[in-house]
Amino acid sequence: MTGFVGALTVFVLAIFIGFEVINKVPPTLHTPLMSGSNALSGITIIGSLILAGQENVPELVHILAGVAVCFATINVVGGFVVTHRMLGMFRKKG
Repeated sequence: MTGFVGALTVFVLAIFIGFEVINKVPPTLHTPLMSGSNALSGITIIGSLILAGQENVPELVHILAGVAVCFATINVVGGFVVTHRMLGMFRKKG
């Protein structure tokens, strides 16, 4: 039970600190930082695919790994779309 309380405490603190850090980022830096952090979702995809390929794990792990692959893929693709639009704003017209 104490492991759960410790993990829950770390989770709540991570949410609070993440929220505070993101709110302090100026809007001009938000998009480049988010596109850089989307690279971390690529690591999530790789880890989820490794877990999904394991044989001796419960079925719930396979389901959660599939969900993680889906959400991380959406995040990576969205990051590339936002970065492409952002870079398009700096192109010369004509």
